[in-house]
Amino acid sequence: MTARLVVRLAAISGFLAVALGAFAAHGAKDARAAELLHTGSLYQIVHAVAVFGWLALDRASGRKIGQTAPILFLVGTVLFSGSLYALAFGAPRVLGMVTPFGGLCFLTGWLVLAWRAGAITDDRA
Repeated sequence: MTARLVVRLAAISGFLAVALGAFAAHGAKDARAAELLHTGSLYQIVHAVAVFGWLALDRASGRKIGQTAPILFLVGTVLFSGSLYALAFGAPRVLGMVTPFGGLCFLTGWLVLAWRAGAITDDRA
């Protein structure tokens, strides 16, 4: 997966996070649906921005830091935020079993990002 594709996916993810967050605030009639949409969009925007943080680390390091973290962030977004969005729009509650797997992707992505940041050789970063 190229950095260009990862950044594009993160930008689209950010767009969707803002759109669904706005819908949560202004269009959702049900309070529970609005809460699910809000939570999903919050985690989605944070992890879209995290992909850009990965890009900055990748560019600042003396060597490539790998693509595992941004992929985990993007997959986590699909599983975590996506399942919350689906629940907000009436999907069966059993789909909520997917949400923790997205959370695990987020947690693992952050740990991988911290570990791979050790590749940065320039102390100015």
